[in-house]
Amino acid sequence: MGKRKKVIITERIDEEGIKLLQKHLDVDVCLDISREELLKRIHEYDAIIVRSATKVNKELISFAEKLKVVGRAGNGTDNIDLPEATKRGIIVANTPDSNTMSAAELAIGLLMAQSRNIPQANGYIKSGKWERNRFKGVELYNKTLGIIGLGRIGSLVATRMNAFGMKVIAYDPYISDERFKRFNVEKKSTLKELIEESDFITVHTPKTKETYGMIGEKEIAWMKPGIRLVNDARGGIINEKALLKGIQSGKIASAGLDVHEEEPSINNPLFELDNVIVTPHIGASTIEAQINVGVTASEQVINALNGEIVPNAVNLPTMHRDELAAMKPYIELMEKLGKIYYQLYQNPIEHVSIEYWGSIGKQDTEMSTIAFVKGLLEPVVEDKVNYINAMILAEQRGMGVEQRKMKENYDGYTDYIEIKIKTKEGTFKIGGNLSSKREGRLMNIEGYEVDVNPSKHMLFIKNMDVPGVIGHIGMVLGEEKINVATMQVGRNAIGEKALMVLTIDDAVSNKSLEKVMKKENVLSAKYVKL
Repeated sequence: MGKRKKVIITERIDEEGIKLLQKHLDVDVCLDISREELLKRIHEYDAIIVRSATKVNKELISFAEKLKVVGRAGNGTDNIDLPEATKRGIIVANTPDSNTMSAAELAIGLLMAQSRNIPQANGYIKSGKWERNRFKGVELYNKTLGIIGLGRIGSLVATRMNAFGMKVIAYDPYISDERFKRFNVEKKSTLKELIEESDFITVHTPKTKETYGMIGEKEIAWMKPGIRLVNDARGGIINEKALLKGIQSGKIASAGLDVHEEEPSINNPLFELDNVIVTPHIGASTIEAQINVGVTASEQVINALNGEIVPNAVNLPTMHRDELAAMKPYIELMEKLGKIYYQLYQNPIEHVSIEYWGSIGKQDTEMSTIAFVKGLLEPVVEDKVNYINAMILAEQRGMGVEQRKMKENYDGYTDYIEIKIKTKEGTFKIGGNLSSKREGRLMNIEGYEVDVNPSKHMLFIKNMDVPGVIGHIGMVLGEEKINVATMQVGRNAIGEKALMVLTIDDAVSNKSLEKVMKKENVLSAKYVKL
């Protein structure tokens, strides 16, 4: 059993996440570690889990000789030097989905609190006063809710507010029309159009150069009188000075804010207004969200150290969870094809060209291309090859990699992947696709058509297509007590060369391969382990 890898946790995560890590790794929880001490010790660790306080910058990374993954328990990665981590082949993974439900529910709570003046009524009655008519509100039913950003949180809000009988509209130039239809949301092509039609607006967009201050004096001028606003996304997306002016003028009826331009925020003039409901950035502050954040961060670290897919790696090609689920069988197949090719040929590779045909050619295939390169390099690279460093390692070895997408079908297949590997000895081809059960299949190798589900133990035999060869191989494997699960034979013409691919239940020894090779018409026999 190999030495267990080590992870250091420098900020608090839920105990469930720590327990999960301890099943797989040696875990050091160092919540009070100083910067100086962390710099001294980081070279010991394969992984680090942080929140927002620990700075994983170029300085720290330079001392982190073994570091392979940074787990960010939370969403933002401002405290992590992504370019430097990527350059070093270090995966950075956050937990963007872990608090989405909590954030969505808080936004809805702020909407409802405003519509019925709940916090104000609560404070008034507790002060010893009673006046029912003072807190006359409005219904959400039949009102128009404008959502800025129809991502994970925005879509959850949309689904729930549709159930309230609201008309839900949204502005998000980066989201497909299909997603708008899926969530029964009317798409608005401009921010102005959304603002002019909305009775309530809730913001669910990341804070970027484009979105910072996106709602200011000009945008407030477009709003209906009596509009109500919610922001539990990021402080600064709504300009606070413009918001203050809009509320004081009576144009804006109220606002619900969980995030603020400066945090902690105490001496903020908005807080003095009775019709502004504020909370101290508690969007993720639920028991469930904190458990999810800790467990998800831990799962991602474990996946990364095992060389598996890391769904939320921020320095890998971005894929939505639905897209990743659809592409996962292709990604797994491509990694297996890479491993098969290298174990069969072991030639130094100059260039890899991957062609995606048919339906797969319409998908985001970058991760599956990386997976093939990962499979190629794993047997020859001393360090663990992962989805972030595979392309870097290929470039360092002078290996060119390109992908092409073909919308038409391939020789009758509605989806097919053909890979051409150029070496000094020539160009070799290998191809595959998915079965009707969405299982990966090896369909062609060096022009020999086969149909094999790649398995842990495989035997590839080149032979002359003459009687007696299959019987000889079966006899040898039987003598070695190796059971054959499946066998496929590909040939181009009767009596010419053929390729036999067997999936077997156990490993094949060199001695067994030598016995197979003793048959006159057996040209080569190679064992492949996946």
